[in-house]
Formats: sequence, C-alpha cells, structure tokens
Amino acid sequence: MRAQRIVTEASQTYSFSRRAWLLGTAQGAVGLLLAGRMGWLAIAENERYTALSESNRVNMTLVPPRRGWLVDRNGVAIANNRTDFRVDIIPDRLPKDDRDRVLSALQRLLRLEPEDIARIRIDLDRAPGFQPVQVAEKLDWERYAAVGLHLPELPGVAPTQGFARNYPAGAAVAHLTGYVGAPNAEQYKATRDPLLVTPGFKLGKDGLEKMLEPRLRGVPGAKIVEVTAGGRPVKDLPTRPDRPGLSEKLTIDAGLQEYAARRLGTNSGSAVVIDCRTGEMLAMVSMPAYDPNSFSDGISQVEWQMLSENDHVPLMNKVTQGLYPPGSTVKPMNALALLAAGVDPAQRINCSGALRVGSGVFHCHKRRGHGPLDMKNAVMQSCDIYFYEMVRRIGYDRIAPVARAMGLGQKFDLPFGNQRFGTVPDSAWKLAKYKDRWTVADGLNASIGQGYVLANPLQLAVMASRLASGRALQPSLLARDVHRDAPALPFQSEHLQLVREAMYGVVNGGGTGGAARLLVPGMSLAAKTGTAQVRRITMAERRSGVLKDSQLPFKLRDHALFVCFAPAENPRYAAGIVLEHNGHTVRNLDTPMIGRDIMTYLLDRDRALASLAEVEPTWGGDIATRMASDEAAYRTAHAPAPAGLATKTDATVPSDAPAVESATDLANASQAALAGDGPSGNTVAEDGTTEGEP
Repeated sequence: MRAQRIVTEASQTYSFSRRAWLLGTAQGAVGLLLAGRMGWLAIAENERYTALSESNRVNMTLVPPRRGWLVDRNGVAIANNRTDFRVDIIPDRLPKDDRDRVLSALQRLLRLEPEDIARIRIDLDRAPGFQPVQVAEKLDWERYAAVGLHLPELPGVAPTQGFARNYPAGAAVAHLTGYVGAPNAEQYKATRDPLLVTPGFKLGKDGLEKMLEPRLRGVPGAKIVEVTAGGRPVKDLPTRPDRPGLSEKLTIDAGLQEYAARRLGTNSGSAVVIDCRTGEMLAMVSMPAYDPNSFSDGISQVEWQMLSENDHVPLMNKVTQGLYPPGSTVKPMNALALLAAGVDPAQRINCSGALRVGSGVFHCHKRRGHGPLDMKNAVMQSCDIYFYEMVRRIGYDRIAPVARAMGLGQKFDLPFGNQRFGTVPDSAWKLAKYKDRWTVADGLNASIGQGYVLANPLQLAVMASRLASGRALQPSLLARDVHRDAPALPFQSEHLQLVREAMYGVVNGGGTGGAARLLVPGMSLAAKTGTAQVRRITMAERRSGVLKDSQLPFKLRDHALFVCFAPAENPRYAAGIVLEHNGHTVRNLDTPMIGRDIMTYLLDRDRALASLAEVEPTWGGDIATRMASDEAAYRTAHAPAPAGLATKTDATVPSDAPAVESATDLANASQAALAGDGPSGNTVAEDGTTEGEP
C-alpha cells in the first residue's frame, strides 16, 4: 500500500515561492524584451520611423537640376535652358476607371486638340507604369495654373515648373550638340535612379549632350509640400534647391556655325572650319539635320519616319560618320609627297587625255588633255595624267606615309561616340586585308583620291590646315582641350610653299577653282576642288557620251569636295567641305562658292551675310522654313494614322538609326564596286563648276 504524502505548511510555502519566482522571471524577461525593443525603435530606428511619420505629413518630390550650358568661344549660348511649365501623367497613379474623366478634364483645361488626346492615350498604353507620359509642355501660366487649381480632382497628373533645354540655332547645331530626352525604361531599370522617372527630367541622348552628360547634369533639388492624410496639399515647406550642372565652353563660333549650315543650302553635305594657329574647330556642320528642340520635346513616330526616309539622310552626322573618296583634293598633298620623294617640280608630263597601262586606259577629266604640265600647273589644272604617271614611277607606298602625316586615316580625340576614320591604303594594307598584292591600277586610282582611299570631312579640313600652317595641328572641340604647341611637319618649307602657291593658283591663277575667288579687297583664297565618282562608267556609255550629273538620279551623281585656307598670304583659317551627290549641278550650291562665302564670313561678315541674303530665297527660304514645308508636304502625302502621332520612346537615336546604317552600307558597297578597277570612265574632276573643261 502506497504511503500518503503529507502536505505541510512548509512544503506549501516552498512550492508557492518557486512558482512565483518562475513567473516573475518570465515577466521580467518579457519586460526586458519589450524595453529593449522600445529602445531599439526609439534610438536605432528613430531616423527611419521619423521619415515614415514625416512622409504621412509631407510629400517630397525631386526637382530636376538645370543642365549646364554649352557656349561658344565667345560665350554665346549654343544650348541653354528656358523656363518651362509642363504637365505629365504618371500611369501608375492614374486609375483606369478615371482615365477618360481625367483626359477629358485636361483637354478642357489645356485646350488640347483631339490628336493630342489620341497621342496621350497611345503613350499611356505603351509606357511602363513608372515612366511619366507627357501631356503638354511650353504652357503659358494661365493653363498651368488651371491644372494646379484642379489637381485634387486629377489623380496621376503631375504639373511641373522647371527648365527645358533650348537650342537657339536649331538644326544648325543638331549634329554638334545632339539633344536631350526623357530616359527610357531600360535606362531606369539599369540604375533604379529615382531622378530618371521624375517628370520633366531629361538626359543627353546623342552628340555632346550625351558625351558630356556627367558634367552637364547637375544635382537634383527637392520640393516639399505639407499634405493631409488624404494627400491634399496644405502648404509649401522650405525646398532644397537643385545644383546646376557645369557649363562647357566650345571652340565653335556660333555665328559661323549657323552661317555655314545656311550656306550649304539644300545640299546633303558637311563643312568643317579650323583655326590654323591652334587647331580649334570653329564650325562643324552636317546638313540637312533634325531640329534638336523638337527631339527634346519628344517627336512623333511619323516625324521619325519622315527623317528616316529622306535620301539626304538628315539623321547622319556626316562630319564624323561619312566616309568619301577625297578625289582631287589630295593632289596638293600628293605633290608634297612627290617633292619629298625627290621629284623635280619643274619636270613636265604631257597630258593627252588618257594613259594606257597594260590593257587598261586611265582617263583625265579633260578629254582632249592638258598638254605638257609641271607640278604646280598639274595641281592648278587638276591634271589626272600627271599624277598617274608620277605615282606609277615612284609607287604609292611613297605617298601613303605623307597622307597619314597630313591627317588622312587618323583618329582624333573628340567627344563623339560614332566616328569612322577612313583608309590610307598601301601594299601592306591590301595584303593584310585582302590577301592580295598591290597593283599599278591601285596606285593610279589612289593618286587621284579614288580606289581604296577614304576620308571623312574632318580629316580633309585637318589636311588643309596642316598644309596651310606647316604644323601637325590637332583638332579640338572643347576649349579646355586645345593643343597650342603643335610640332612642325617633317617637310621642307620650300616644298610646303610650292604647294601653297599651287593652291593659290587653283583659285587666282586660272585653275579649276576660279569661282571661289574672294571678293574681300586685299585678301585671297587658296584651295583645291575635287570630285569623287560613285558609279562605274561603262565603255558603251563612253562611246555614246558620258552622262552629265544633271541627267542622273541623285544617288548616282558624283560627290563634290573642296579644301581651302585663307588668307592665302598668311593662313588663318582652313576648311573642308563635302557635298554628297552634288554633281556640280547648281553653281551657287557648289563647293567653290560655298567655300568662298564661309571664308568671307570670317574675314568680312557683312559681305558674307549680304551674299547669303541674295541666294537663300531661291532655295525655298531659310532652314526652318524649308523644314516646315517639307514636313507639311510629307504629312499631306502620307496622312498618318493615330499610331503615327505617338511619341517615339525607343532607345534608337539619330547616330545609331537604321537609316544611317543603310546609307553607310550603300556607300561602302558603291566604293567596293569601284575600288578594284581603274577609273572606269571620265572622272570629270571639276567639270561644270568653274574653269574645268567638260
């Protein structure tokens, strides 16, 4: 039988005390835990919860920073900022049930056209939820204030007062500056930077705006507004100001840049002007172009389509992306190479109009020939036979190093992403590239700037500046990068002087460039004209008569080229001009007179402006007028559907556009088709322009 436990008073007291101790310990632990948690929240997490609490009371939005300006060498604005009132919609914040009501209200308040509403609807459907969709910008105060007054009734609507990019010269600077635009979804996803989805913020998309983005951007500010629990604004609180980006001074002369763009007229072409003392680029023009103001505002799909279909390729920066056979513009440089190789400049070569080499015949642009010519007159008259014969004797491998020393094929350190640098061929180059030997025909072709030789307009301008100065000038575009101590070229001064005299004679001594003669009293221009074929001329066409460029479609016409410097007596400025498929068809739109007027602007501005005022109306007006007329005609012809009005938001920018790639591929194919042959017909080097004989 189990013994019964006797409960005494002492045992009861002991049991109660133990339970009380355990319970007290548990309560104490819980208390310490709560105290620790409260301490953690009050001290360690104070900043976080203060911010969360504050966010219930205030609404903070980033303020896009003002971009730094791009200014010319004299401080004139090339890209600046203007005050801007704009309205955007944040798709994530606009309930679908409210879309029609909100858009209807915005149409009434902002006085929008039906096509504007159609465009906004398409943009809202296509945009990521976090990316602002532009409703309107460049608003007057009355309409902007009306939206602000009704803002509580407009969910998702974000009115912004800030600064927008402005390009005073418009299309004249498009390929120089590029433009700014709203960041796309890919750019935001890559960085998750909240500034990239802030209404009104834009970053550099192309050109200098893109390459100098870190310097130009600045630091955003913040706007703080006290709100109710429902988000209704109560009052504005002190804001954090933005810190503007740094401005960048360029070597460009804004007046010359705009003048050169206008003087190119209706051509598809480019012009580069260089200071012969320092290598500073005073103008860098590619025309036709787009309006960077329109691109920054956000162009429509139909505008992009119009620019892409234009056979003058306005989306291409022809200065840095265009490659062309330099044609006869290389003859002064080739003459310098001949002198360096020991050729007697007084030695005469008889030009009969053709030179038989093996089974082939190489023709001069003057069909009846020039007769006997020395080196100076061969340059002045642009005689092909002289250079064929001399290069056949010494070999093109003696010419190529001089071409490279003068800037052809050279890469220059400039703030542009898409640059093409051309080719200076020789026997080693051809063997490496084509696994084939160099032929006599290759050398003869190269001697007149055709065949495998390719250069961009900047390289031609550098070549002219080095011939003029006798120094290895380096082109610069940013004022902080100017190279002022260029070394002398490794050529005898007497040889350089003979070449300069020959270029003087091209214009002033009965040569092929008489139309470029300066009208400025006491000053002269030295130059070299050039033409580059883009098609093969068959023997059948030669027998029946070579077609003039005016009889050919635009894409089959010859390129027209021109290099020059002035004043010839003491060179200060040099230029390179390339006109795609110009064909020397219109005298006041040809290279000699364009070169003359651009140099005249630098020496006598009033005279140059007066000359432009006479001829510009015959081309259909100034750049903006012609662009507006072209756009109106395109819209009339194509009657774009609503989808065509949608804003172009993809990542493709002009310098990367498919139209640019297509134009480049076509030019490469045309060049390849001609490179391996002799000049397969009349090169018509200066026919139809000045004193050249057809």
